[in-house]
Amino acid sequence: MNGFTHRRVAPGVHFATAPCDRALRALPSHPADLVAARAMDDTRASEFLAVRGLLRALLAALAPALTGSVIAAHATGQPHLPRHPGTGISLSHSGGWAAAAVGFGRRVGIDIEVPTPMSPHLVRRCCSSADAARLSALPSQDRQTAFAWLWTAQEACVKALGTGLAGAPWSVPVGIGQRSGAWHGVRWCAQYDASTIPLTCAFTAPYGPRTMP
Repeated sequence: MNGFTHRRVAPGVHFATAPCDRALRALPSHPADLVAARAMDDTRASEFLAVRGLLRALLAALAPALTGSVIAAHATGQPHLPRHPGTGISLSHSGGWAAAAVGFGRRVGIDIEVPTPMSPHLVRRCCSSADAARLSALPSQDRQTAFAWLWTAQEACVKALGTGLAGAPWSVPVGIGQRSGAWHGVRWCAQYDASTIPLTCAFTAPYGPRTMP
């Protein structure tokens, strides 16, 4: 995959991640993506091309027939392949990192978050009172990292359902340090062993006929 590796999370569910600058150097940009990026500022365009390039490389490695697929977005912002509705896709970028996921016969959601300071209000909204207390007892950097892992799980779940922030990700019950779970028909797996940057992949149960690499 042009020097990048991908991981299998569950049958038919794969993801890849890379620094945006490395993805831009190593992966060719699809003409349609270049056209779409023209309307963006430089930073947004770089993130857009990096994550789209990573997704296209993942698709090409897993299912060559999907190489060059049209990538569109629903009204909610969820990306999809209009000509291949049985294949779910998800994209994420944060702090110079890109991540992409593919689900064959499944909907998927992926979220990557470079740890940053968070407000007490956000912590109270996303965490149980017990976990908020646990976070407050941690050193600053550890607190930011622990919260980023929790948030990636919450965000990945609502992405898998296609609702985004409208799906109230803070309502997804995730504990500090929790590595996997289920919510509203979605399973999620935090990739502690595969990523140095907090990253979680979520996916639905299989649906319909599918080919699952």
